[in-house]
Amino acid sequence: MSKYPELERRLIEMRAVENDDNKMLIEGYAIMFDKPTTHQYGSRKFTETIKKGALDKTDMKDVPMRYNHNDNVMIMARTRNKSLKLTVDEKGLKVEAELLDTQSNRDLYKAIKEGLIDKMSFAFRVADGGDTWTFGEKETTREVNNIARLYDVSVVDTPFYDSTSIYTRSLELLESEEKRLESLNEIELLKEKIKLKGKI
Repeated sequence: MSKYPELERRLIEMRAVENDDNKMLIEGYAIMFDKPTTHQYGSRKFTETIKKGALDKTDMKDVPMRYNHNDNVMIMARTRNKSLKLTVDEKGLKVEAELLDTQSNRDLYKAIKEGLIDKMSFAFRVADGGDTWTFGEKETTREVNNIARLYDVSVVDTPFYDSTSIYTRSLELLESEEKRLESLNEIELLKEKIKLKGKI
């Protein structure tokens, strides 16, 4: 599996592209700007939005296309040799790939054409201070404004990458952010108590 387990991953739609040259072409949008995505975790609702401009400073110099984020499987395409093209436009980040002509890629491409596989995922890291959290009574929102690096895009087929699991990392971030705010609140309360004692 990926050597970057701490990274966040998201599902994206993708499809095979019909062409007359018998090339194995696939495309989709890895990121859609300003499209809120909401997930329910028990009684908690979590909504995340990747804002337009979040990719302005993103390192995308060498991004591979993998299968299930697996480092042990041959890379399917790569930006470095231009078999993978990543384009930032008004809608978001468009992914276009021409798969290398191997038996494994031919099998995958056939599965994609037949609709057996229709999802991709991408692994990324948010820059320090690159997101904003808002905590409400029933819903927590996160706006991602600055993605530091895109590590890969992956064709995925296993339940591990369904929408509930994809957002597990965000739930962990949600809980850690809540704990951080609670700690800050405790520190502020302590400061107030010290101030009050000084006035007595």
